[in-house]
Amino acid sequence: MRKIEMVDLKSQYLRLKPQMDAAMQAVIDSTAFVKGPKVAEFQKNLEEYLGVRNVIAVGNGTEAIQIALMALGLKPGDEVITPTFTFIATAEVVALLGLTPVVVDVDKDTFCMSIDAVKKAITPKTKAIVPVNLFGQNANLEEIVKLADENGLYVVEDACQSMGSEYIFKDGRRVKSGTVGKIGCTSFFPSKNLGCYGDGGALFTDDDELAAKIRSIANHGMTVRYHHDMIGVNSRLDALQAAVLDVKLPHLDSFIEARRKAAAYYTKAFEQCGWIKTPVCADYTTHAFHQYTMVLADDIDRDGLQAYLKERNVPSMVYYPIPLHMQKAYQDPRYKEGDFPVAEHLSKHVLSLPMHTELDEEQLSYICDSVLSYNKK
Repeated sequence: MRKIEMVDLKSQYLRLKPQMDAAMQAVIDSTAFVKGPKVAEFQKNLEEYLGVRNVIAVGNGTEAIQIALMALGLKPGDEVITPTFTFIATAEVVALLGLTPVVVDVDKDTFCMSIDAVKKAITPKTKAIVPVNLFGQNANLEEIVKLADENGLYVVEDACQSMGSEYIFKDGRRVKSGTVGKIGCTSFFPSKNLGCYGDGGALFTDDDELAAKIRSIANHGMTVRYHHDMIGVNSRLDALQAAVLDVKLPHLDSFIEARRKAAAYYTKAFEQCGWIKTPVCADYTTHAFHQYTMVLADDIDRDGLQAYLKERNVPSMVYYPIPLHMQKAYQDPRYKEGDFPVAEHLSKHVLSLPMHTELDEEQLSYICDSVLSYNKK
């Protein structure tokens, strides 16, 4: 049996090696490493895949969210609502810009922000909502956008983990993740569903005027060279990363299908296990399974299970062990332990198993047998 990896980037690279090596060599031969035609080509191809008018490639997913909030003209003190159960980047950029992060609890089944919690969190100072499409499925974006429209708010969609999934509206219309809000943001970190071989990210929008502003902010606030019309940053995807992504993009749907098959294998194996709650997919979204995250029963020793799996050479991860409101850097007198019971419970009981495009049946069987044998020790 091949070594089990949490994310097996090497096996995926070897599968794509001829195209990948040729694409990277072409960039090296061109010596157009920063921006250039390869980045423009990738942006165009991703626009076609997503069905969106504008894709602006940037340095990473965190910068994508930061640039989105800058482009919307938010001012210090403006409140931005985001879930407390997520990676730190979402709240990080809010704080860095002098905005006020307002965190809310999440749904116990989808792990995405609770609509009822968002409703309660809106105040006259609220200016934006940043839903996170966690672990590969979309938040309830139609309801979030409706709330935003009713209150004159922006929606910046954090689609860093959900690239390639679809949101399904009540009328049956289906759109790609990242294209529902005013601006969508994604990461191309290597482990993502569409990942490069370094850092990378992008913003999506159908608003041409806003897209022009985003492009300017990402390029030091320039529209004309050496003419700086606004405060900007330096955030760009390099051409080598664009080449890698352009090779992978045509395979994205098959990558996601491989993840779904692995997830289905896990779910079937654990369906009769009373101490594991398997992932729940809402009816308004498809699931891209960036992670396969299960919830362990309260009486299961998660650390013990992880140690047991490690002994059997099965990696596992906890995403995420500390909610945002309990992080030392984000402690706030408005919040205390116990205020967000769902997120706090999840942080103590979630466990993610290996999830990537190269898992084979032998590996999956061994992983499942290892998990299920733990309670029999």
